[in-house]
Amino acid sequence: MLRDAEPSELFITIPQLGDLVKLRPRPDENGLGFLARLRASTTPEEAVTFTAFAALPSAAAGWGYECLRLMADHLQPQERQMMQLIANWLADPTTRQRHEIMREALWAPNRSPSVLLALGVGWSTGGPAPNDPERSPPHKTPVALNSAVLSCLARAELSRRSFYLARFLDMAEALFRAY
Repeated sequence: MLRDAEPSELFITIPQLGDLVKLRPRPDENGLGFLARLRASTTPEEAVTFTAFAALPSAAAGWGYECLRLMADHLQPQERQMMQLIANWLADPTTRQRHEIMREALWAPNRSPSVLLALGVGWSTGGPAPNDPERSPPHKTPVALNSAVLSCLARAELSRRSFYLARFLDMAEALFRAY
């Protein structure tokens, strides 16, 4: 479920992570320990960002989907179709479905949380289009998933954000514990 790299190696392997997370892992710190430190920091949202980068793209997409599903009341009605396409792909992750999701996301009229999640799915496990066999750069999916989860979180009332963030990070911890 997680990339093989330890947190300190992940910052080197995917340097874009360092642009988004200011706290740095200790040399001997594992992913769960670093996640806990991020969660307890003054910017616990960085734990969302770290999770999006630390998880393998397909696992991160599933986690992002669950985060948005938890906040379904904060999604616009037009986002439900995109969420259903993503749910179908998570249940049966075919290349054809992933390409369809990417096409829908690229042509969407705005970059809502579900569209950002769909972009992450589109870049997650191969080329984003049938005529593009090149894999996407390793930062594309995590950046899109991070944006999806945090932009959805921003839709919640200020008094409820910490509740949702705690639930997101509880689900993130499960990814790290399974590793």
